[in-house]
Amino acid sequence: MSTSDLTHRDRAILRAVAAGRCKFTGGPCAALTIDGLSCCDQFAGPRLTQAGLIVSSHTEPARLTETGQALLEAA
Repeated sequence: MSTSDLTHRDRAILRAVAAGRCKFTGGPCAALTIDGLSCCDQFAGPRLTQAGLIVSSHTEPARLTETGQALLEAA
């Protein structure tokens, strides 16, 4: 994924993850929450995780990978 592939929403989610405001809910269909509220784009969290930009954990806040951090800085 490159900076041109990131939508405005993707960038906002990456900024929220970087700020420690995001978690993934437990269960088979883990959903991304931001400030305790479900993300309006149910596919964004899994998509950014699969792209290698976010590391998900059900017990700790989500965090950016090195690639995610680099893309966010370049965006």
